[in-house]
Amino acid sequence: MTMDQRRILILAEGKFSPLKSKTANGAIVYLPQRVVAVIDSTKAGMTAQQVLGYGGDLPVVRNLEEGLKFNPTHLLIGIAPAGGRLPEDWRETIKQTLRARLHILSGLHTILSEDAEFSQLARECGVGITDYRKIPPESEVVTRGAFREWKSKIILTVGTDCNIGKMTTILEVHKDLQRRGLKSDFIGTGQTGILIQGRGIAVDSIISDYIAGSVELEIDRSVKEGYDYIFVEGQGALTHIGYSGVTMGLIHGTLPDAMILCHQPTRIRDDYGFTLPDLRRIARIHEDLVKFFKETKVVGIGINSVGLTDAESQEIAEKITRETGLPAVDAFRFGPHKLTEALLQYLHSQ
Repeated sequence: MTMDQRRILILAEGKFSPLKSKTANGAIVYLPQRVVAVIDSTKAGMTAQQVLGYGGDLPVVRNLEEGLKFNPTHLLIGIAPAGGRLPEDWRETIKQTLRARLHILSGLHTILSEDAEFSQLARECGVGITDYRKIPPESEVVTRGAFREWKSKIILTVGTDCNIGKMTTILEVHKDLQRRGLKSDFIGTGQTGILIQGRGIAVDSIISDYIAGSVELEIDRSVKEGYDYIFVEGQGALTHIGYSGVTMGLIHGTLPDAMILCHQPTRIRDDYGFTLPDLRRIARIHEDLVKFFKETKVVGIGINSVGLTDAESQEIAEKITRETGLPAVDAFRFGPHKLTEALLQYLHSQ
């Protein structure tokens, strides 16, 4: 079965929302023809549009039994809980899914295909389990500084916090370049990006010594395929004490020619209670880290407008531009053109 033939039922029990079901939401936006329904008993009877503000009439159902009425071929684990472990009360649902002869798509740190009970059921029922965070041995390598060989332009998204729109922003800019007829590629570095793109590497599952090398291998592949612009999905945040390691690894693995900084204006503090950093200061910190090796620039600010009206989002974007001198926009709501233009203008000036 090809990717285009999949009919995906998403499991997001108790978590389907704008911020707590990142994987589900990404699939709904970027694989709209493939997703058939979402499981969340707390929002059953609603639509994705009512829950998220997008997604149209995609139905939310109470349980797997209701979801099976939409003839799915795959079940996608639609959340990424803290620590990435399978909730114990979901085990029965996974087993029922396999017995119903649905393939499983999972981005959890719990590797479902290595669970003896699940793998046996999958074999008996003739279905597969795809673990996006299962790392191939060939990706466990130390970086060799391949950026010195690349002719392609590498662009990385970074953020003032985690789960702040880095994937969405960079996908919107990447797709804008494709619409312009430019040879642009996207590298997913988390389970949702890999699901959407069909390849990539889950860097938060890599041994820390190998993060930079693993993403370098992915870029090498895109360079060899002839792409002129290669967009790498950012992860974590330099100022987040829990998930800064993946950010640093990605910076050294990409050594980007340009960066886009992502920010949610309504979010004042991170989940440790620390105030989010000043935009000008954090942009300079990212630039200085890369400039030890090569010239780079944060070319724009991607805004996550959750909780804001369109008018409020545009007003805040204008304020950010006045304060930073950088174009700012919610690329998902209003299109990425400001960011695209700033990016191309900077890259062409180098």
